[in-house]
Amino acid sequence: MANAFPLRRDVEGLKTGRFDVLVIGAGIYGAWIAYDAALRGLKVALVEKTDWGAGTSQSSSKLIHGGLRYLEHFEFRLVSHALVERRVLSEIAPHLVRPLNFKLPVWKNARVGRLQLLAGLTLYDFLATGKQPVPRHKSFSREALLAEHPYLAAEGLKGGLRYGDCQQDDARMTMVVVAAAQGAGAICANGVSAESLLQRGGKVVGALLRDADTGSTFAVEADVSINAAGPWAHALSASALGPSTPAVKLVKGIHLVLPAIPNLDDAFLLTAPQDGRVFFVIPWYGKTLLGTTEASIADVSQAIVTPAEQQYLLDALRHLMPGLGFTAADVIASFAGARTLQAEDADTLSAQTREFAITTPQQGLIWPIGGKYTTARCDAAQVVDAIYAMLEKPGPVSLTHRYPLPGAPVGTREGSVTLGDFTGWQTEAVGGLLRRGLDRDIAESLTLRHGTRIGAITLLLDEQPAWAARLTADTPFIEAEVILAARDEAARTLDDVIRRRMPLVLLARPGCWMQRVEQLLAAA
Repeated sequence: MANAFPLRRDVEGLKTGRFDVLVIGAGIYGAWIAYDAALRGLKVALVEKTDWGAGTSQSSSKLIHGGLRYLEHFEFRLVSHALVERRVLSEIAPHLVRPLNFKLPVWKNARVGRLQLLAGLTLYDFLATGKQPVPRHKSFSREALLAEHPYLAAEGLKGGLRYGDCQQDDARMTMVVVAAAQGAGAICANGVSAESLLQRGGKVVGALLRDADTGSTFAVEADVSINAAGPWAHALSASALGPSTPAVKLVKGIHLVLPAIPNLDDAFLLTAPQDGRVFFVIPWYGKTLLGTTEASIADVSQAIVTPAEQQYLLDALRHLMPGLGFTAADVIASFAGARTLQAEDADTLSAQTREFAITTPQQGLIWPIGGKYTTARCDAAQVVDAIYAMLEKPGPVSLTHRYPLPGAPVGTREGSVTLGDFTGWQTEAVGGLLRRGLDRDIAESLTLRHGTRIGAITLLLDEQPAWAARLTADTPFIEAEVILAARDEAARTLDDVIRRRMPLVLLARPGCWMQRVEQLLAAA
């Protein structure tokens, strides 16, 4: 997409007149809504009080998945919906959404037995219509599992299964979708908060915004405003809407970051022996993600990892994978995110629906609730349909499934943009980076994080060859990526760079590398 990068913080562009749509909040939902609406020809403004994806969207399990565990609660439509999106996202963003196999060991007296899992995976594969980026499920014997994963608890192990889903970098994906929105014509600005909604004649007509850099406030008017602030949505709208404020449930999910499990490329889906809750063990950027647990919270400030929650995950892992020997001392980092779900009475949080809902609590205001990262693109298309309904005019169909996201290799066919051969492109691109003297893990990481935009990295290395240096010894990020983040990716703060453009703060313990990043930011 020609104008996607450099991504600009266009505060002045927000002041250029009335918009068709003002999107407040640039997590993954706000980003996709802005992109979809702009691609359909609407005049769109997208604002985010801190940084792209800085809320819930940076704190997911880093997966694009159907949600196998939802089958247990008979949410077949949601799972089918998500599996379709898994295919779409892997097609339009093959550099960001990559296949990942999951192993499901089965022990004697497990809450969910092998036959039940086999039936569930058969259904999971059946619901995944069309060409999929992952293989169908497969069974493994006890001996095969222990031979490949000797750290598994051997006592009572009966065998296991494998299925496929996909993995991604959630914060980076969000930033790329914002860039796509800009490329489609949206005016985007991070570091701009919505202080209050503007109302006139019983209708929401925009919002009063504040520029975090200057402290100045200004009004932006729009025919339709989208409150896509997620867990922060009530803080913006509750006082204005009163009793018409939608009811939601806040739920937090937590994760721990641990060292890499040697020679492990696959993930695990496990069931905690304490209470039967499902959790993941996932390789990510050369480390291991452990999570998630879920808990209801009253306020987004409670979205933190408590010592008890950390110990719960470590105890579950130690019981099922005793050979790893991980303890609290091995925890590199932890993170928690809060999400909004529809308010309903459910026996457990696992049974709580993740279905997406569009509410219109006041004329001129749309408030999306629920959903999941994987389905955000197609949920956003429904929001844009609702925008056109509120505008009382017919709208064109959504197009976001037809165009590759920035960085995806593309070709042409009969004058239209089509998906290119990512595997072939990556092989050639990695070869070029290796010839420049970069290590293979760095070269592969650059192609997966930046895609065809690695040309911007190579230009920076031409400008300053020293920027090829690693930022830390055990992560695949280089100094040039800090410069690129500041110049081309609208990174404003140290946290923007080390949490979202590169998840360094999750993968490396504090050290002198943080001072080096600050030096590079100052030089950019």
